[in-house]
Amino acid sequence: MELCTATLLAAQAPGGGLWNRKRADARLQSTLHRNKAKWTARVPIVGRISGDSARVGPPAADAVVENDAADRTRFGAYNALAGMPQPLGATATGEGVNFAVYSGGASAATLCLFTRFDLKQNRVTEEIPLDGRINKTGSVWHIYLEGKFRDIAYGYKFDGKFLPEEGLYFDKSRVLLDPYAKAVIGRGEYGIIGQDGSCWPGMAGMVPISDSEFDWEGDLPLCYPQKDLIIYEMHIRGYTKHDSSKVNFPGTYIGTVQKLDHLKELGVNCIELMPCQEFNELEYFKNSVHGENRFNFWGYSTINYFSPMLRYSSTGMATHDAVNEFKMLVREAHKRGIEVIIDIVFNHTVEGNENGPILSFRGIDNRTYYMIAPKGEFYNYSGCGNTFNCNHPVVRQFIIDCMRYWVTEMHIDGFRFDLASIMTRASSLWDAVNAYGRQVEGDTMTTGTPLSDPPLIDMISNDPILGGVKLIAEAWDAGGLYQVGRFPHWGIWSEWNGQYRDVVRQFIKGTDGFAGAFAHCLCGSPNIYQEGGRRPWNSINFVCAHDGFTLADLVTYNNKNNSANGEDNRDGENHNLSWNCGEEGEFASLSVRRLRRRQMRNFFLCLMVSQGVPMIHMGDEYGHTKGGNNNTYCHDNYLSYFRWDEKEEALSDFYRFCRLMTQFRRECESIGLDDFPTSDRLQWHGHHPGAPDWSGTSRFVAFSLIDSVKREIYMAFNTSHLPVVITIPDRPGFRWDPLVDTGKPAPYDFLSGDLHDRETAIQQVSHFLNSNLYPMLSYSSIILLLCPDS
Repeated sequence: MELCTATLLAAQAPGGGLWNRKRADARLQSTLHRNKAKWTARVPIVGRISGDSARVGPPAADAVVENDAADRTRFGAYNALAGMPQPLGATATGEGVNFAVYSGGASAATLCLFTRFDLKQNRVTEEIPLDGRINKTGSVWHIYLEGKFRDIAYGYKFDGKFLPEEGLYFDKSRVLLDPYAKAVIGRGEYGIIGQDGSCWPGMAGMVPISDSEFDWEGDLPLCYPQKDLIIYEMHIRGYTKHDSSKVNFPGTYIGTVQKLDHLKELGVNCIELMPCQEFNELEYFKNSVHGENRFNFWGYSTINYFSPMLRYSSTGMATHDAVNEFKMLVREAHKRGIEVIIDIVFNHTVEGNENGPILSFRGIDNRTYYMIAPKGEFYNYSGCGNTFNCNHPVVRQFIIDCMRYWVTEMHIDGFRFDLASIMTRASSLWDAVNAYGRQVEGDTMTTGTPLSDPPLIDMISNDPILGGVKLIAEAWDAGGLYQVGRFPHWGIWSEWNGQYRDVVRQFIKGTDGFAGAFAHCLCGSPNIYQEGGRRPWNSINFVCAHDGFTLADLVTYNNKNNSANGEDNRDGENHNLSWNCGEEGEFASLSVRRLRRRQMRNFFLCLMVSQGVPMIHMGDEYGHTKGGNNNTYCHDNYLSYFRWDEKEEALSDFYRFCRLMTQFRRECESIGLDDFPTSDRLQWHGHHPGAPDWSGTSRFVAFSLIDSVKREIYMAFNTSHLPVVITIPDRPGFRWDPLVDTGKPAPYDFLSGDLHDRETAIQQVSHFLNSNLYPMLSYSSIILLLCPDS
């Protein structure tokens, strides 16, 4: 009887604690002992590290050999038994480690072990050939090593055909990273090239140790209803790397922990982390036109999906510390009432096309893990050289295992899937029987064809371990498949609503013809999501994200300014729907700068009062600028860093406005509804009550909401270049009190209860309000609250 995956999952379950982990470890040990006769039918291999290692690089100097010898003393004798095919990856027990790796096309496999020193010298410490008669079950190669393996790394070599024209890349000279490795060791310091000047130094997985434990301190999932989320998209390194953060470990998981209170103060209850699984920040390493080195800063080029980014840890090379520091980030976020979602890139990997490096998936089983054409070419629906073969049975199980690991072991609360439409495409060598277990009438699908019921999305949506986690799709890909509102959802998936972004940008800047579409956005986009029983919270609303202009640049630049990227300003989106408010660039007249501040408030107010789930991009809360660069994927510098000094300067201005608006959203019962608002609580208005103008030239939208907490809320947007005096609804026995007016200077843009001269500010417009009127400046928005007329 083999140990089932559920045994390990039970040990890793949130709140399971140390007792469950020890119990699972004991069960795995017991299973191995019970089945020793089965798995050691032939004489086991017995080994010890010898004085001669298999070199994969140049010989070391004499002094290096002496250090090498000292390093080897930590790696003692071991017994090598046949091992078990489950679970995949390296699994530690009290007596040793079980290794299991899938490769359907390899003719031979070798387990490679490294001391840290040998890995730095790019050479293998010990090679253990696997016997296909003993160490292979089906397409899984496996071995169990009894012994101690602290600070030991591992990888694999696979032999077989190297025929790129057939999609085969087996090369027994290459050491490959285990796709299931839970921690990856390579370079220890961010942005520093290897000793030999290589940007791609040797990498290996760390052999796990059974006594590696983390104190979760009773951490449990927060399980917020998705309708209640306020998401903050952030970058781990960029959040605290700037000197003004003044944290002990800038640019790390620990540094982020030290600044979590800012997010709690802002009113955020969910962070969406840009990729923090192992990637190579030196992938694009070269000078830009301005002489600065270009980095893979964003991280959308994954090397290993199970491993947290090593160089985001405070200790660099200590892989177990990286895992524990990520866990600490999650634990401390949960203590502050903040959920954690990770941005995961299952659409492609770092290995790229046929000219890319062979690091892991390609050398293990290229035709399984990637979409391959008949002559070996790589399908490129990702725009990054390759496409992950998501709906292949082996690959979709890999994705499920990975997601389960991050939920059970790392306690994360959900996933945002980059270019998620790729996960709905038919796999290479599509076969309905293979996917569904039966023939499908009229099935003539070819590789990459969009599937109405993709097996992977079905598995994720109905997985018993993943039930309840947040699932957010970026519902498009680089191959032209656009599925916003049509992504297969099983009632639980949400989507980045790119249509919300585009419509809101155009209406707020005063483009004709968008009043009706803007109203849909305010209601949670029922025109997109209501059909099929979806809800407002299926829409993740955003005005800005990591890809594109920041909020400040959206109102400052008509044109992108990406010359610093070294691509002659050809990269990045050209269709930004931005408006510079009359003058291009940051140096502008006072009147233009005032208008820009109004527009930023208008965008943020719209985001906070719209039905659906709002997402704020890091730095927008204080007006971060990237100088008009809308594609800072390669900038590890001030363009991408959160400026804590500027945030402090904005405390009494825009940051205050943002903080109070998020608080207002949380206080309102009628904003963030579980279903789309109806006429029972929502009424549309124009310049006069109950008379909305949906014409093609309308630049005014107003509405009122019945709210069980605030009684009634009136909101209006005037995106015309002309001011207007509007008539507001007459409510006998009540009066309208102003709360927000983006046309007013701070702090009078938001009349919070603690504002010392709040009553004076209200009195200044009371003569209008007494006549059910209100004056609105051009490009401004307001919120009024209904109060008893005492």
